Amino acid sequence: MKKKILNLFKYLFFFLIGITIFWFIYKDQNIEELKSILKNDVDYKWIWLSLFLGLLSHISRTIRWGYLIETLGHKPRFANSFCAVMVAYFMNLALPRMGEISRCGVMSRYENISFSKLVGTVVVERLIDMVMLLLFVLVIIVAQFGEVLRLLKENPSFQQALIDKVTSPVAIISLVTVVALVFIFRKAFKNTPLYKKAHGFWLNLLEGIQTIRKMEKKGAFIFHSVFIWVMYYLMLYVVFFSFDFTSHLSAIAGLTTFVIAAFGMVAPVQGGIGAWHFMATKALAIYGVAEHNGEIFALVNWSSMNLMILFLGLVATMALPFLNRKKI
Repeated sequence: MKKKILNLFKYLFFFLIGITIFWFIYKDQNIEELKSILKNDVDYKWIWLSLFLGLLSHISRTIRWGYLIETLGHKPRFANSFCAVMVAYFMNLALPRMGEISRCGVMSRYENISFSKLVGTVVVERLIDMVMLLLFVLVIIVAQFGEVLRLLKENPSFQQALIDKVTSPVAIISLVTVVALVFIFRKAFKNTPLYKKAHGFWLNLLEGIQTIRKMEKKGAFIFHSVFIWVMYYLMLYVVFFSFDFTSHLSAIAGLTTFVIAAFGMVAPVQGGIGAWHFMATKALAIYGVAEHNGEIFALVNWSSMNLMILFLGLVATMALPFLNRKKI
């Protein structure tokens, strides 16, 4: 009972943080002006395209999850799998991280599959998703490397300051000290929570890869893993064309905004509220989009994504008993 109260307090605490961030971002927005922009200055056909791409990503995630479940010796109905995925997204809007437990519960109930084994498949999915996000980060680093070099070339004072920081005695001594401490206390470090988490992540990743190796449809699994994240990215990027102030931005600007905003979704708040808006706004500011406009973009993009999840999640929740009425 005490643990449940603590968990409830934790969720409420982070929700309040998200709401507070959201309020600070939008407290100075003129409501009437915002209404006018939403009514007259947004090209909604791109919003509908974004939602369609999001739907494709959800379908693709359902298919990919099915491949993992097949390694357990089960072949679930697509309708149940899709509804379980949408229930997961829907539950995450209420309680962060609760969605994965919910979809495993749905599949365990309606497809008679071991709950613990389903949790294993979800862990593999999450690990693969993390790898995909890191790959997107790598793409940005490589793609933007030329921009960084150009910035340094055009600003020799900044370049010299950076060199001075890196080659300063303080930086060198600090680096040597850190390396020496790690070497001296390496055994003690292995007992720290940070090391155990990192080591556990690595072991789970290896186990997940082993699961994929046993899969019959490896190529299709890899295709859907890439496809899901490409759709996530395009979901955001096409919304750029809904506004005059973002329509000129490049695809790489869209990718950078997507990745930075994605880290906002990692925050333990419902639907990334506040955190996603903040990160997306700051990312757009890198490309010269005024903060006021960035906030409007973030509001429209986030709201459209989550309204779709809310709608599909409610439909899925109501549809499951009817789809399985003979089993109940």
